[in-house]
Amino acid sequence: MDAGVVARVSRVTRVCARLHLVYTLSRMRPCSVRRFWVHPILRKRLQRGEYHLLVQELRLDDRLFQRYFRMSKEVFDELLGKVGPLITKVDTHLRMSIGPAERLAICLRYLATGDSYATIAFSYRVGRSTVAVIVKEVAGAIWTALVEECMPVPQVEDWRAIAAGFQERWEFPNCVGAIDGKHVVIQAPANAGSLYFNYKSTHSLVLLAVVDAEYLFRVVDVGGFGRSSDSGSLRNSAFGESLRDGSLQLPPDTVIAGSERRGPLPHVFVGDEAFPLLDNLLRPFPGRHLTRERRLFNYRLSRARLVVECAFGILSTQWGMLRRVITTSPEVTELCVKAACVLHNFLRRKTIDMPSRTPIARSTDEVTPTLCDAPRMGSNNATRRSIQQRETFCSYFNEEGAVRWQANVV
Repeated sequence: MDAGVVARVSRVTRVCARLHLVYTLSRMRPCSVRRFWVHPILRKRLQRGEYHLLVQELRLDDRLFQRYFRMSKEVFDELLGKVGPLITKVDTHLRMSIGPAERLAICLRYLATGDSYATIAFSYRVGRSTVAVIVKEVAGAIWTALVEECMPVPQVEDWRAIAAGFQERWEFPNCVGAIDGKHVVIQAPANAGSLYFNYKSTHSLVLLAVVDAEYLFRVVDVGGFGRSSDSGSLRNSAFGESLRDGSLQLPPDTVIAGSERRGPLPHVFVGDEAFPLLDNLLRPFPGRHLTRERRLFNYRLSRARLVVECAFGILSTQWGMLRRVITTSPEVTELCVKAACVLHNFLRRKTIDMPSRTPIARSTDEVTPTLCDAPRMGSNNATRRSIQQRETFCSYFNEEGAVRWQANVV
């Protein structure tokens, strides 16, 4: 046999022998033995856990219970009645399950404080992984249980009611909502690159929201990448797609009372400079050197648009999770943000004594589409119709739609 062949066979034999030795030694290592099925400290959950001690004591003090859960005990019990069937677990012969009330308490405490899973796990005497599972499941259940009641898809009569609210409270006719985006700061996800890196040099998910005159969220879209602008988030959202193709069921163009000579005007959303000018979306006039008439229009539009900024402020103050760097995965963060938004509506409707949905009148008339009348001048340009509509609103606010105090502001 050739000497070279012999040498190669010898090397292969040595390598195989080494691999066999490593495999044999690995099999001889003692297997790690789990010390506890349930840690002795966690076994005392029913006697010393925060839910079974502190929370029960808080039920004797309405003010402290409100500060702890961001809701009264009556509202907590009502919420439990809606969410409980979705989060109840079955006891097994090995262990008792955590009850729905305690699971809801753990999730609400996370939303209210943004504390780490470990902190909440120690307080409630449950495992950290248990807290992670509970937060994910309960947040999703809260959204499922409340969305149809507290954030239904607006219909024609709902949009009309919203427009009436803006006319009454903010003197802005034909306005069906204020739109804006909020960056929810998160810990950089693994292998995400710069997808979530935003202009504030943090990583975030975008919460895009439409808010009515009562600071209620009417439409929310969560999950946009932080690197996207508000305009990009709108373009990539289901709401933005419906806004472009005219499927939002907005009311037909309406003549503003006292301004019949201007003809019918569309129902519009109001946004800041980050949004495009569309047939049903108004934004301020750009630039610094503007005429007094245009500056008055920008003021009146910004005055109505501030409701969405205020709603974000109320949301962040009530649910402290949004004021911290959220360390969960983007999927769980999205569930938690949606749960916080629908809880915001659930609590606020009780404050303002508002029904969950505006009654819808039966009608056989078809809604006239208002988004497809003018051709696009370019992919990022406004239509001629939308430019003319903004000028019409500008003239209205400077003439018959003027309020007595606006001249002292601008």
